[in-house]
Parts: sequence; C-alpha cells; structure tokens
Amino acid sequence: MYWRTLQLLQHLTHLAMKVCVMTKVDMDAIDEELLALLVDDGRRTFSDMAQQVGLSVGAVKRRVDRLRGAGVIQGFTARLDPAAIGWKVEAFTEVRYVGSTRVGDIVGTASTLPEVQAVYTIAGDPDALVQVRVRDLEHLQEVVDRLRRSGQVTGTKTLMVLGRWVRG
Repeated sequence: MYWRTLQLLQHLTHLAMKVCVMTKVDMDAIDEELLALLVDDGRRTFSDMAQQVGLSVGAVKRRVDRLRGAGVIQGFTARLDPAAIGWKVEAFTEVRYVGSTRVGDIVGTASTLPEVQAVYTIAGDPDALVQVRVRDLEHLQEVVDRLRRSGQVTGTKTLMVLGRWVRG
C-alpha cells in the first residue's frame, strides 16, 4: 500500500508538471460556465451540465470534446487528502544548484523522488522551490538529504507548511 501510494502521488505530480504550449482557444460564456461546472465536479454528467447551461446534451458533449481536444481540459482526476493516507507533513525546500546546472537537470534531480509533489524553477535565488509531502519529520530529513546528495546542489532551506488554502 505504501509504495502504491507513493506511485500514485508521483503520477499526480507528473500530471501537474506537464507544460502545455498552445494558442489561445476561443471560448464564450457557456464554455467558461461548463469549465466551472467541471472544476466543481469532474464527474458531472453531460445531462446535468446541459440543464445548467440551457443546451442539449449533444451540444455540451461537443463543447467539452472541443475543449479537451484543444488542451484546455487536460484530464479528469480524483483529489486526495494526503494526510488521510499517512502523508501528514508538507514542506517547501529552496534548492540552490551549481551555477552551470541546466534547468532540465534541476527538475530531473528532484522529480525522481516520489515524495516530491512539484518542482518550480524560479528566477533569482534560490534556483528551485520543491514541494514535498512526507509521513513525518524523520522522513522529511531523509528526502532533503537525498536532494542534497544529487551532486549539483550547493544548499537547501526547508520551510514547513503549518496550514494551507488552495483556490479551486
């Protein structure tokens, strides 16, 4: 169960880190309303959405398919409560790398760790901000130590999350 949970969290991280380059998609108010309905409940039926926006089921399906095809809707997923499955500690680790380190190497180093939820490469100091989810403080120390051992890391600073609010 432990490793399956790690694999699941790692998969979700991979999905969250996908970068999609696309042209602007023409959307109207109905498209925006459909997106809001799906963000609220990704399992909502086409029939329910059709009633909400005043279109036929077929018209709603075509619009959702168009938005999926254009990359606006990148998928449907379940949101998990990591604390409920034993991953109670969340932290952000600032990571500094050797000056010649490529951005792709920065992401590659951290993303190999299943506890890493996201890697944000940023301008300035530090070079990256790594979001980590672990079981406890001892586990956090192990993860930070693994980050430091990558060979290109020159320093870290870890900030523990005390509480969170996330839009949507």
